[in-house]
Amino acid sequence: MDHSTLFLFTGIGCLLLVATAIGQLLKWRAPSPSPVIDNLNARIYAWWVMVVVIGIAFLMGRAGIIILFYLISFYALREFITLTPTRRSDYPALVAAFYFALPVQYLLIWVDWYGLFAIFIPVYLFLLLPILSSFGGDTVRYLERAANVQWGLMIAVYCISAVPALVILPIPGFEGKNLLLVAWLILVVQISDVLQYVCGKIFGKRKIAPSLSPSKTVEGFAGGIALATLVGACLYWITPFKPWQAALIALLVCLLGFAGGLVMSAIKRDRGVKDWGHMIEGHGGMLDRLDSICFAAPVFFHVLRYWWV
Repeated sequence: MDHSTLFLFTGIGCLLLVATAIGQLLKWRAPSPSPVIDNLNARIYAWWVMVVVIGIAFLMGRAGIIILFYLISFYALREFITLTPTRRSDYPALVAAFYFALPVQYLLIWVDWYGLFAIFIPVYLFLLLPILSSFGGDTVRYLERAANVQWGLMIAVYCISAVPALVILPIPGFEGKNLLLVAWLILVVQISDVLQYVCGKIFGKRKIAPSLSPSKTVEGFAGGIALATLVGACLYWITPFKPWQAALIALLVCLLGFAGGLVMSAIKRDRGVKDWGHMIEGHGGMLDRLDSICFAAPVFFHVLRYWWV
């Protein structure tokens, strides 16, 4: 890690220490056990674990980030497929998704083969998976089943893999610092989620999409996006952006993150569940924590590649 990365992680650690102290103080002062405060402390503890895991990956450099997100994609894809209907004839397509598409996608990032990395899943796998499913001869809800596997692969593998792909971008004057782009993206999008929740709890009155996500409000959306955009602009020093460029890109990824949250909530409502899983205490499943990143990461990657490479 360089000095900028160490300074960034030190700042995050200080924020988590403050949050931990506040959570414990609230728990101590509460007259009786409070599920809300317990959930808050569980979320803070989960953030400690996630920051430590990401920090270890950063210490390992490019290889660590690629391996970490490979594992994240595997568990995210498993969560997605678990909640979608499949039949025995879909097994060849599922095997290809988990044990061919997933490792090959990350191998292409490892060897820095952008030309194939960009089209491998949305072109070749979109054609291959329905072919494999059709060999079973099972036509019951065939279109829905084929789309489920394709969509899961797109969200959990292709979109998430855009995060470690940031490390392969050869940005002039920014060599050796690409890990900071990963940190900037995750921080801005995740802070946007947190601030939208906080602003919604404090000022929220009008529901923005009550049938999809009852906790999201117009006031929370506006306040969270504005504050997260400001945070992204203030963190310009860890990016190749100027302050105004960091603000515009932060606004873009925050809006995409919000849209991603709504889409993933719609899928959960369709499947009749509240969370994608229970892997992360206080946060739900892997996809519950990454729903915003899924939509923001690929656009952020291509904006950088088009304008800065």
